[in-house]
Amino acid sequence: MKALIAALLCLIVVSNKTQGQTSEAYTASIKHFDSLRIKALTEEDGWLNLAGLFWLHQGENSFGSSNTNAVVFKHKNMPQVLGKFIVSGNTVRFEFDKAVSQFPNDYTEATVCFDADKKISKPLTYHQFKWTIIKREDKIGVRFRDLKNPALSAFKGNKRFTINESWNLPAKLLPPDPSGLFITNVLGQTTAQDYAGKISFAYQGKNYVLDAINEGPGDLFVVFGDATNGINTYHTGRFIYVPRPDSNGNTFIDFNKAFNPPCAYTPYATCPIPPKQNILPFKVTAGELSEKHK
Repeated sequence: MKALIAALLCLIVVSNKTQGQTSEAYTASIKHFDSLRIKALTEEDGWLNLAGLFWLHQGENSFGSSNTNAVVFKHKNMPQVLGKFIVSGNTVRFEFDKAVSQFPNDYTEATVCFDADKKISKPLTYHQFKWTIIKREDKIGVRFRDLKNPALSAFKGNKRFTINESWNLPAKLLPPDPSGLFITNVLGQTTAQDYAGKISFAYQGKNYVLDAINEGPGDLFVVFGDATNGINTYHTGRFIYVPRPDSNGNTFIDFNKAFNPPCAYTPYATCPIPPKQNILPFKVTAGELSEKHK
């Protein structure tokens, strides 16, 4: 009997040691995910080079480094007057000022850089600067980039919780609520989402659900919060993608792939905030830490 008890105790100890450990292949997959995150943040259309977000009014909006402009961006390489944005309804044209030298030859006339109705969105460039037009409900603005933004060289990568495969949880997609899904962004705008349904999963013996959004044909998108927000993780919450379920509705939600919203890196983003029902009452000690937690 003593030998049996000793064997059982030994088995329990071994079991406890292996619990929570992570396979090398899984660790490698998360590190690959991290490398893709760094690429997405630092590439030309990433978040780290954002240098301004300027909301436009109908009509002409002059643009340059001079304070006399409607849109002002202070930089030694920015002319006093670069040109003007001309807003007419949901259409925006940009016209370079004739006094500006060395601007692209195909921009000599006012260029339509945005048309919400025709789904036209054309980026424009001048030296190290690049900009596009965005629309947020009734607001039309300029998303302005400095491709030599000091934030790029200052970025040393993301910190994260220790990778733990136990946070890769089996999940199931349940039907959406008939009332729909509405999410508010940092501008205070609330909009209806393309509601995919509810991601259901179990954690420490209890069931939880998170409302998910359809983002085209790819994975489902979830904006969520938890008890680490404002302590270890970004204060408003984090994002996570969930693989589309199989024919039986089965999938996984891997919190090791929870990542920071763009607002964690720049004040020039318009991030969604987790809806009340997507705030988990426990600590999700997995995924990316906040930029301040370094």
